[in-house]
Amino acid sequence: MIESRCGLQCSECGYREQMSCGGCSSIEKPFWGDACPVKSCCEDKSHGHCGQCKEFPCGLLNQFAYDKEQGDDGKRIEQCRKWSVE
Repeated sequence: MIESRCGLQCSECGYREQMSCGGCSSIEKPFWGDACPVKSCCEDKSHGHCGQCKEFPCGLLNQFAYDKEQGDDGKRIEQCRKWSVE
């Protein structure tokens, strides 16, 4: 099941229940801010997730995936790859 646009595993998020978040593929805007640039980019291109984009993995997704504070060392990129072959 695709939970996010960027490959983040929303089911593993500690804020999911607390914020009543269904994952960015099912909400209009993220609970943590006005917009997410990755979500916006993906939806502007009519993709279900970043792995469907011809530019995957792009600089923006890499920036998020490898961010020192919020990144996951590329785990979300690998998840998008998995979703692309399912």
